[in-house]
Amino acid sequence: MFKGIMLSVIASVTFGVLYFYTQLLTGLDSKQTFGWRMLATLPFLTILMWLLGDLSHIKSIYQRVLAKPAFFFLMILSSFLTSVQLWLFLWGPMNGRGLQVSLGYFLLPLVLVLSGSLFYGEKLSKFQIAAVILAVIGVSHEIFRLGAIAWETALVAFGYSAYFLLRKKMGTDNLGGFWWDIIISLPIAIYFIQSGVGGLAILQQQPLMWLVVLGLGLLSAVGLGSYILASRFLPMILFGLLSYLEPILLALASLALGEKISPQEWYTYIPIWCAVSLLVVEGGWHLYRQHKNKRALERNVAHYQKRLDE
Repeated sequence: MFKGIMLSVIASVTFGVLYFYTQLLTGLDSKQTFGWRMLATLPFLTILMWLLGDLSHIKSIYQRVLAKPAFFFLMILSSFLTSVQLWLFLWGPMNGRGLQVSLGYFLLPLVLVLSGSLFYGEKLSKFQIAAVILAVIGVSHEIFRLGAIAWETALVAFGYSAYFLLRKKMGTDNLGGFWWDIIISLPIAIYFIQSGVGGLAILQQQPLMWLVVLGLGLLSAVGLGSYILASRFLPMILFGLLSYLEPILLALASLALGEKISPQEWYTYIPIWCAVSLLVVEGGWHLYRQHKNKRALERNVAHYQKRLDE
């Protein structure tokens, strides 16, 4: 479980960096940025899978398609769901809608927690129950304040949840499944690259932009790869609650990009941040207990070894 927690933290931090990183892609619109992101992510994701020994998942999914061609339609749906999210992630901060998108990531963990309870029968710890209550207070305030949920917020919260549930149902909740998601979306990605204003001419006029695009691919591979692996190693509830770290970082990135939090919005963010703090405390307590138990086991082993020597 510790491995899954670390992967989730790495993913959240990387996504926070990516949110700010999009500002380096000057001259490219959101569609072009999405296209280059998908294209540049593929080679780095393939290298990551090779290092982790996960390339076999690519072949196994391909064999499932050959055995049951109808399975490919589910793969298309999976690719569509993740492509929409990756496009929205870039579109938000580039169009002054970063806070609406980040609020979707605040709501997403609640939907994941609910999904874990309803579909997988997972139970919450006392710390997690308290964190959920605080998160509900924050999100409920925002919905009450706005009178509705922005379409960006709803698309993130429910679209991403549907994506993770579909992948678990399909049995493709691994890096191989995400690799195929990218492969299927490449024709659209290439179309977006060529159809945008300036097209390839922008990269020819700004040679350093190639390095920025490569950096985009590297960060995406690390962030998305870690996120996918975390969803595989962690229970849905814990994965959902840990996801609260990401929207906090996205909100901070949005503030750094010039967006503002109004006085009323603080009543949304403060309960959410308190919820994340509870999870941090629980994680620290878990590590402390784990370390304490390990030390106790070592002392017992040393004690019995000493008695045997006597």
